[in-house]
Amino acid sequence: MSIFTSPTAEDVNGSTLKIQSGHNVLARQPNGDVRSIKIDRDSTVAVGRLGSFHANELIGHPYGFSYEMVNKQLKVLPVRTLEEVEDTDATNELINDGEFVQPLTLEEIQTLKQSGVHASEIIKKQIEQHANYSLKTEYSKDKYKKRKEAKYSKSFTTIEPTIYNVCNYWFNKDQNRIRDIRPDTLSQILTMANIQPGGRYLAVDDASGLVVAAILDRLGGSGMLLTICDTDSPPAYPVVANMNFPPEMVQSVLISLNWANSEQEYVSVHAPVEVPVDEIRSDRQKTRLRKRKAAYNLLENTREELFGGEFEALVVASQYEPSGIIDRLVPYLAGSASIVAHSPHSQPLVDLQNKLRNTPGFLGPSLTEGWLRQYQVLPGRTHPTMNTSGSGGYILHAIKVYDDPTANSVIIPRSQKTKMNIDCGAVHSAAATPTLLSSS
Repeated sequence: MSIFTSPTAEDVNGSTLKIQSGHNVLARQPNGDVRSIKIDRDSTVAVGRLGSFHANELIGHPYGFSYEMVNKQLKVLPVRTLEEVEDTDATNELINDGEFVQPLTLEEIQTLKQSGVHASEIIKKQIEQHANYSLKTEYSKDKYKKRKEAKYSKSFTTIEPTIYNVCNYWFNKDQNRIRDIRPDTLSQILTMANIQPGGRYLAVDDASGLVVAAILDRLGGSGMLLTICDTDSPPAYPVVANMNFPPEMVQSVLISLNWANSEQEYVSVHAPVEVPVDEIRSDRQKTRLRKRKAAYNLLENTREELFGGEFEALVVASQYEPSGIIDRLVPYLAGSASIVAHSPHSQPLVDLQNKLRNTPGFLGPSLTEGWLRQYQVLPGRTHPTMNTSGSGGYILHAIKVYDDPTANSVIIPRSQKTKMNIDCGAVHSAAATPTLLSSS
């Protein structure tokens, strides 16, 4: 059974983050599906089969509330608190399923829905007319009610846009677009790369911006993230949009280059040309020249940041072969910088690991695969979920070090402990054992 109380922002999630116009909001439906909806002031928002409502009704509300649609208007639902299900002696062994177990036909249910009958009344009628409902266990009754609520209820819950929730949403929606990166895999990537505020990081992200969004979230508006992509214009990262970052925070941290611009020998074909003032014929031409000069200066400043190096980590989640990417960008990393590469397949990273092992400039290349299994945690019903993802991909981690070709090796003695020769009654000390150490 469950009880209901009036919700507050602190009761729901303790968060003061509120929905604003322009936000992309994740809405969890009763059946567990999550949809992304755009909230714009004075607009109408559609949530699948649940219907539509006016966006202004959500603006200013904290994330985490549950709402029910009633005549295109939202009604805040009270918070449901779980309690232990009362145990009985009922079993399901005498239940026989058949077409006459539920006398309420589909046509009658559709008529009730079209007449505006509330979902709770439809579920109540189904329970009253169910021939075997009284024979079910309390657990089965609770599961039956939840299944019917997921089918008929017109309610949804807004989800706070944390990186975990956003990653989970994209993984369930289309995991190929984020290259099979699960939330647990993403957390390992951030940990191995040692992402922290104020750092300077390089990233190659072909996972719809998931890696970029996670790094921006960790940086919190302090530091620098330089991404390398294969597009001429700044890349579109749809995952970043779900995080609802302030534009000024992204602009102050995130800069991008394409692979051609990252070449040392690159020369821009759109370099600005100084035009005499008397030759400028219109304000439009003046504006165009000013924009071209600003774009050129931004490109040159970004190239200088890349060539200046001293980046603290390189994170790669790309569709291209990771070995070539690392060879291209590793000169710009600082000493002891972390290199993290993710791939849905193990073979590209196995080849990369073998290559790095034979290269003096890399320390401890390791290849790992995470394992995640979710559990249902309810009183008397705690167990692993029946379905789980097979893999969140593979991660390779290594540390860049500076190889010193002038280092040499010398032999120094190392004394062993003395041991007693019982047969001769004399004490003999072991000969000094030479040890090979490296020194510079």
